[in-house]
Amino acid sequence: MAETIPAGSTTDGVIQVGQPTDARVSAPASYDVADFPVPHGREEDWRFTPLERLRGLHDGTAVADGGVKVEVSAPEGVTVETVGRDDARLGKAGKPVDRVAAQAYSSFEKASVVSVPKETVLTEPVRISVHGEGGTAFGHQLIELDAFAEAVVVIDHTGDATLAANVEYVLGDGAKLTVVSVQDWDDAAVHAGQHTALVGRDASFKSVVVTFGGDLVRLHPRVIYGAPGGEAELYGLYFTDNGQHQEHRLFIDHDTPHCRSNVAYKGALQGKDAHAVWIGDVLIRAEAEGTDTYELNRNLVLTDGARVDSVPNLEIETGEIVGAGHASATGRFEDEQLFYLMARGIPADEARRLVVRGFFAELVQQIGIPELEERLIAKIEAELEASVG
Repeated sequence: MAETIPAGSTTDGVIQVGQPTDARVSAPASYDVADFPVPHGREEDWRFTPLERLRGLHDGTAVADGGVKVEVSAPEGVTVETVGRDDARLGKAGKPVDRVAAQAYSSFEKASVVSVPKETVLTEPVRISVHGEGGTAFGHQLIELDAFAEAVVVIDHTGDATLAANVEYVLGDGAKLTVVSVQDWDDAAVHAGQHTALVGRDASFKSVVVTFGGDLVRLHPRVIYGAPGGEAELYGLYFTDNGQHQEHRLFIDHDTPHCRSNVAYKGALQGKDAHAVWIGDVLIRAEAEGTDTYELNRNLVLTDGARVDSVPNLEIETGEIVGAGHASATGRFEDEQLFYLMARGIPADEARRLVVRGFFAELVQQIGIPELEERLIAKIEAELEASVG
């Protein structure tokens, strides 16, 4: 039986909170939408989500009457394909874990597959543009790296759509993949997605999730280890504005010995009814000896009327680990920091930008693509310019 340690208690100096494994999801993972009950908002994995704003993605009433335009730009040596539902490669990273992800898997017609051959080291990023053209759509993407391949992939979401989509990342032995997923939707868009990474022996996976736009964005990044020695780094930043709901639900399944994970997500919120949700679930199974893991979430509330729910969960089934811990904190914008800068002659607006920019700087630098980093910093500053107070 899994050990679940009450919030605030300590074991060997590591603070742990958690819940039994079966409390994390309302049904076992499955490719079939019929295996999932329609959520009502009382379930643990749906209690923070405003279901009425999902436009039927959760209960089967959404009809694929729209579309998204997917364009892929890739360096030489990369194979880019559009395949049908029967392609044997699809679905091998992992099964959908909620009804929306299963609905997306059951409903997409074509999938984009990006393949990087064995030992190929890309010097330029693969760029995937996902542009909403209105209406409801279902999508699927697969990025796979063969053994010892190295690549950076940027997935850029723009436009307007109600989109349910799954993204798979499959890393061969010794492969290194960095993925930057940017959610820069128009104000009315809805996006629900599951990102599943299957990390091979001694492979390295880095995910950077950046969420700005949309009426509702609900993303579910997951990591599964296929063999010992795998490493996963999951970074994220989000800026939640008036009325937006942005939800990031992470799950790292340490079911393999001698693997590592590190999670760091930061968010800023401003405006009435801005709502951010961060759930960080890490499970260290009995067989996962030698695991080293840590997760962090920080939130900066810039104005009244915004709300944050931050829930780290760490469950440990073996004492033979290198380390495990977590930290979560939410705080208001510090007037003292603002006063300190203004006392040195920096105008209030500029001081405010400096504080927020410094808050996000560490995560932005993880992207490693200068033009994209500059774009995101400019987006953050534009959000601050539009601040309601």
